[in-house]
Amino acid sequence: MWTALPLLCAGAWLLSAGATAELTVNTIEKFHFTSWMKQHQKTYSSREYSHRLQVFTNNWRKIQAHNQRNHTFKMGLNQFSDMSFAEIKHKYLWSEPQNCSATKSNYLRGTGPYPSSMDWRKKGNVVSPVKNQGACGSCWTFSTTGALESAVAIASGKMRTLAEQQLVDCAQNFNNHGCQGGLPSQAFEYILYNKGIMGEDSYPYIGKNGQCKFNPEKAVAFVKNVVNITLNDEAAMVEAVALYNPVSFAFEVTDDFMMYKSGVYSSNSCHKTPDKVNHAVLAVGYGEQNGLLYWIVKNSWGSNWGNNGYFLIERGKNMCGLAACASYPIPQV
Repeated sequence: MWTALPLLCAGAWLLSAGATAELTVNTIEKFHFTSWMKQHQKTYSSREYSHRLQVFTNNWRKIQAHNQRNHTFKMGLNQFSDMSFAEIKHKYLWSEPQNCSATKSNYLRGTGPYPSSMDWRKKGNVVSPVKNQGACGSCWTFSTTGALESAVAIASGKMRTLAEQQLVDCAQNFNNHGCQGGLPSQAFEYILYNKGIMGEDSYPYIGKNGQCKFNPEKAVAFVKNVVNITLNDEAAMVEAVALYNPVSFAFEVTDDFMMYKSGVYSSNSCHKTPDKVNHAVLAVGYGEQNGLLYWIVKNSWGSNWGNNGYFLIERGKNMCGLAACASYPIPQV
């Protein structure tokens, strides 16, 4: 009998979700909206234009107000700026409360010491480029492939770009649900028992659920074991990233995170419990800035989001539940 686990990033977009109250939009805000539309190649019907202008203006004002206050991070316009957070949650995030800590931990933490900072992006070609999950709730697959791509590259010196679409199409028996969500720890287990994952070149990403087309003869990466870090043991995450390789983790995204641009993200509105996490990402390093500890995190919303597709999030406080379900694969090379 299987235990219910969260479906990270699951959901379908509802255009009418989160409609904003009517705003009086000034000329400057209309100018910024027009410029943003051109930049992101957006077109709307006349009816939808009015609604999107309202939503954009609401987001624009939130960004301006946030950046005028003394925060550790800045917000900015991006591809989500014409969407309400309710819409974004339906399209990109998982929102039903379930527990992501059901996987049994098997990581034994040492006593250190560890380097004060780490960035696997500076260790040679061991972190693959930022990818874009598109309108499929498949963040869990990108967190999974990112971790395994790095683990294989660190162990073998060979960077292989792996197939998220295989996980979307084929990993259901491990309690994953394609574009409706899943967990990296369960995806690593699938790859282990499936005896491999194909490369993205032979199993390209299409961003929607499809029929499983796995060909064992074309498998290019393999998992020997799956390491699940103890619930809420953020120090163990530091050790794993410092000594071994990037680590997959999940956390709770709230509305201010969507417009993140730079700096160290922190939030007073998110929770720190494993039943609230709704997005999976990859910790590729950690550091400190003006006394503030942070993680360096690779996202799957394209390189135009955040800081070239990355973000920093406060470290040492289990911010937004980021230590609730962390894991990484040991590759077979």
